[in-house]
Amino acid sequence: MARGRVRIASYNIRKAVGLDWKRRPDRILAVLDEIGASVVALQEADKRLGNRPAALPHVLLETHGRWRPLDPGPGPSLGWHGNAILLSDGVEGEVAQCLSLPGLEPRGAFLARVTLPSGWRFLLVATHLGLDQASRRRQMAAILDAARAERLPFVLAGDLNTPRPERLFGTPDPKLRVVTPGPSFHASRPVVALDHLIVGRYVRVETSGVHLSPLSRVASDHLPVWAELIVPRR
Repeated sequence: MARGRVRIASYNIRKAVGLDWKRRPDRILAVLDEIGASVVALQEADKRLGNRPAALPHVLLETHGRWRPLDPGPGPSLGWHGNAILLSDGVEGEVAQCLSLPGLEPRGAFLARVTLPSGWRFLLVATHLGLDQASRRRQMAAILDAARAERLPFVLAGDLNTPRPERLFGTPDPKLRVVTPGPSFHASRPVVALDHLIVGRYVRVETSGVHLSPLSRVASDHLPVWAELIVPRR
């Protein structure tokens, strides 16, 4: 197995509310177990009101034992603007930046330096872009500006709210590759690809997919997506 190999998943969990309108964070963790990723980017991982408590309670994650959330800072939230990063055993991470994004509605990006068991490192950006195209383009530009300063292999994972993420760039960037695993929305009848990964040119994409199972069809309104990547040594 290549030492830089990593499976990364991205999942909009809709605050752990399933299609039966029951809040079942245990179902979300069960779906993640099915995928078998080492690193997970979550969207809508916090509730909206008050002090934005985690939709996946910290005590549940501790009891489950497989996933460690990367802590973005003080408070009860699991993530930053709802974007959270979960790491499995042997994978380490440190917060690089919690970025507030421009646009008509509050959005953010959670940037983290991730270290694999081999010691190889990459920059992960977990994000959930806005609903209008102009804001999404400005948000992507802000993310790429912040990521360049890190000088690490680049991986972005998230709900980009568009089936055409290549339109998020002002001009085509040969250093970036868009990975669209397939239709991920709506979970009951997936016909639109809203969830994607974007990788730097030195990151190799081995395979990718949309995780479809009886449980993932009801746990959220999005299906999780994943990609098997090989990051270069850093």
